[in-house]
Amino acid sequence: MNKSTIKKIVILGGGTAGWMTAAALSRFVKTEATEIILVESAAIGTVGVGEATIPHIRVFNDMLGIDEDEFMRSTRATYKLGIRFDGWGSESSDYFHPFGDHGFPIKGIPFHHYWLRARKLAEVETFDRYSLANVMAASERFIYPSANQNSVESTFSYAYHLDAGAYARFLRDYSEARGVQRVEGEVVSVTLNQDTGFIQSLNLADGKILAGDFFIDCSGFRARLLGQELKVPFTSWNRWLPCDRAFAMPSELTADIRPYTRSSAKSAGWCWQIPLQHRMGNGHVFCSSFCTDQQAVDILLAHVQGKPLADPRRIDFEAGMRYHAWEKNCVAIGLASGFLEPLESTSIYLIQVGIYKLLELLPISSDFELDAKEFNRMVSDEYEKIRDFIILHYHLNNRAEGFWQQTATMNIPDSLQHKMEVFKESASVVEYDAGLFMPPSWLAVYFGQGLFPEKIDSRIEQISTHELLPLVQKIPEHLRHLVKKMPSHTAALHALSSGKMAANSVKPRMSLYGGAR
Repeated sequence: MNKSTIKKIVILGGGTAGWMTAAALSRFVKTEATEIILVESAAIGTVGVGEATIPHIRVFNDMLGIDEDEFMRSTRATYKLGIRFDGWGSESSDYFHPFGDHGFPIKGIPFHHYWLRARKLAEVETFDRYSLANVMAASERFIYPSANQNSVESTFSYAYHLDAGAYARFLRDYSEARGVQRVEGEVVSVTLNQDTGFIQSLNLADGKILAGDFFIDCSGFRARLLGQELKVPFTSWNRWLPCDRAFAMPSELTADIRPYTRSSAKSAGWCWQIPLQHRMGNGHVFCSSFCTDQQAVDILLAHVQGKPLADPRRIDFEAGMRYHAWEKNCVAIGLASGFLEPLESTSIYLIQVGIYKLLELLPISSDFELDAKEFNRMVSDEYEKIRDFIILHYHLNNRAEGFWQQTATMNIPDSLQHKMEVFKESASVVEYDAGLFMPPSWLAVYFGQGLFPEKIDSRIEQISTHELLPLVQKIPEHLRHLVKKMPSHTAALHALSSGKMAANSVKPRMSLYGGAR
């Protein structure tokens, strides 16, 4: 059969994953030639806590031709410059993971080598104060990055905090305007071809039969098609990521809106705070082996600063991924393919990765073997690299609680062990050919949680102390001077309605699969 035989694509599940997939397909697939149907049930809820993003979402919105101001107004979004981590190294520690560089390379040598040597010679400021994004975040300021690549104001990026439900509704309108058909209904059974095992149709509770040539599973944790029907097994990573439960709840805003996500380590997990224009998103991720539900709720309520707007909602999960994300004529996107807790706001990014790769492989024929093999390789690689980075946060700690002692002493994946050993030996960050987290991200966690190398680049030893120290010591003050001139984050949000800042914005400087600055 040739590639033109794919006449009907059926997406199971709405939410963020389903409507992002539908929107992308409606943008690049001619719906008059290929019918796109999304089936969802109002009776089946979505997880709906993916409110923090990373800069790659800007690539996705730009790909769809979405106006940023319209998007931010519709989703009640705020700007995000990074994540603040409280108590992750020790109970009293704190640091920022920025969307941006720390310092700048000098004579081809990464800046952190200069900082490490200066740190041994004299008192210098903490590493995160050498990142403009961090200084902006801590001061609650925001501007768009400069288009001048020679300016320090070009050395950061930004993302959003958004209402995930509103984003799904926004993309639904976008998709339906471009020919996507939405069907309300609950799947009660699935018909498979007896000879090939391919999915033939979804059978709904009201008697409707939705036949299709290709199916996309966006049914969330249930993995209704990939897991339940096609029997693709789930590989658990709970030996490295033991948190298995969360409580989430919204609350009223009580102060100015911060341009960063806050992650605070607790006795058996961590709490998040995600500020939107109209409310604060709160949650507590924890390990049920070390914390009861009541204890978890009590910790969450103590962490919430404003008046609760709803009761805490429990979410059960298990870290890991399906053995294959593409099996026969079905691709899983989002939670149906795997789950990594929202510590680094990667859920929407992983949805994007699946969508991008699917678009790359379109048009598709009924012979999916090669396409599926490449898709599965890429998705597995992305999940495993992000998995390692999240494990690093848990493993690299000096806390005394039983949960944290367990994660500090556990055996970690060989891939992560290698990266940590190389860094400890030489201060070199092992880089990926393709992958999400780039050296600034690893350095933020290494230094923020207390891992310092034994050696640095030997070329730094040739630079005199009188030359090195002023060079390193003057940077934080220079960044603070720049930031004082910037508008507050609150003022930047007010400027959305007037569009005054939009003229200064620049496109994200990243590839679809590469890391954000």
